[in-house]
Amino acid sequence: NEAKNIAEVTKKIEDNYPELDILVVNDSSTDKTKYILKELGLNHINLISNLGYGGALETGYKYALYHDYDIVIQMDADGQHDPKNIKDFICEYQKGNTDVILGSRFLSSKSYKPPLMRILGITIFSQIVKVVTGKKFTDPTTGFQLLNASVIKYYIDNKLFPQDYPDADMLIILCYYGKRIIEIPVSMHKNKDNKTMHSGLKPIYYVIKMLMSIIMIILSRKELKGKIHD
Repeated sequence: NEAKNIAEVTKKIEDNYPELDILVVNDSSTDKTKYILKELGLNHINLISNLGYGGALETGYKYALYHDYDIVIQMDADGQHDPKNIKDFICEYQKGNTDVILGSRFLSSKSYKPPLMRILGITIFSQIVKVVTGKKFTDPTTGFQLLNASVIKYYIDNKLFPQDYPDADMLIILCYYGKRIIEIPVSMHKNKDNKTMHSGLKPIYYVIKMLMSIIMIILSRKELKGKIHD
């Protein structure tokens, strides 16, 4: 439901990076999003039922694999992620030393910082990831990411990607997988409409679900490594 923002977000990408292909995954919006996408002539997929954040991302990943893309840069449609940072992802990836790049709001002095409770949750999961993997990520819940085709293929082939909230749990899996993950500073802006995926009781569900997912991943570590070597 980003009818108010989608045109501006995609125009900024097109104006700054005309050489890049854009795909908008419309997760069964109930506003006028699908009509705006059609009117603008944007490449898009309209899901016939709401799959959730993870399901929408997985749809984009499958599209990328089917069309043989080498990398995907994923970003939100609400205007929080700044398209100007896309060049930073590409430049870093072209150095040839990474598989996944996370855009961290906490490494940029110009970035909007979320509310205190959100920061607390991010910090907790950052520490959990560090304890489990030995690697520190300042913003493990960021949705502004670059992934290469091998990572996406691993997600899809092993049916590991959750339909709701893929965050710190996926980072742990990729660390077990031996993938190279780095962070770069990005600018994030405050959501103009103050909308969030984590409203109402959703934060409680998110925390419980994420903790359970991480526990299951730790318990399944040997099995995951077996899949990796297969």
